[in-house]
Amino acid sequence: MAAGAIAVAVALSSSSASALIVFDPRNYAENLLSASRALEQINNQITSLHNEAQMLINQAKNLTSLPTSLLGQIEGNFSQMKSLLGEANKLAYSVQDIESQFNSIYQQLGSDLSSQQLVDGARQRWQTSVSAFEHSLKAGAVAVDNIEGTQQQTSSLVGASQSAVGVLQATQAGNQLLAVQAKQFADLTAMLAAQGRAEALDQASKAAAQEQAREQFSRFMTGSSYSPSAVKMFHD
Repeated sequence: MAAGAIAVAVALSSSSASALIVFDPRNYAENLLSASRALEQINNQITSLHNEAQMLINQAKNLTSLPTSLLGQIEGNFSQMKSLLGEANKLAYSVQDIESQFNSIYQQLGSDLSSQQLVDGARQRWQTSVSAFEHSLKAGAVAVDNIEGTQQQTSSLVGASQSAVGVLQATQAGNQLLAVQAKQFADLTAMLAAQGRAEALDQASKAAAQEQAREQFSRFMTGSSYSPSAVKMFHD
């Protein structure tokens, strides 16, 4: 009976020992390190996906067109000034026509012209000068009227440029600002051209008047002598 009790005790002791969980620190550390590395790889992948998504968002913003467009107004200002320059009469801005028109108006003062033709030529030159000065005043008025519109356009485009969400919007705003500046230069050029035209025609008219005065004085000096005659001032 004692031997049997010992055998049972040994069997129970062996069964309890086999049921215990054994903790291996090295294996636990290796598993923890592997899990940490896997988590780090997942975080890197998430960061990479986030960066790619942000890059796509930025590309979309860079391709977003500027909602503000003032090109129609700017082209309208150009057309207005161009139309005004096209209204120049008498002696226009055409390079091909200036020489022939100028010769016929300012240089045909020879002795083969009659006195009436000289008078008509002087009147035509005076009308041309008056028309040129009127045209110059109109060009200056249009340039001055465009100043307020230019200021509004500049303010609008600067605001659009500052609030641009991408490169395309900023570039488009900058291009439109350059167009506004080009319009200002065009207005200034047109105004100076009109003023220069008026001054040139005035100087040409004065030079022609001097030449005409010499021609008329020459005719007077070489004309027939004066013959006195009786003049009746009152009726009987």
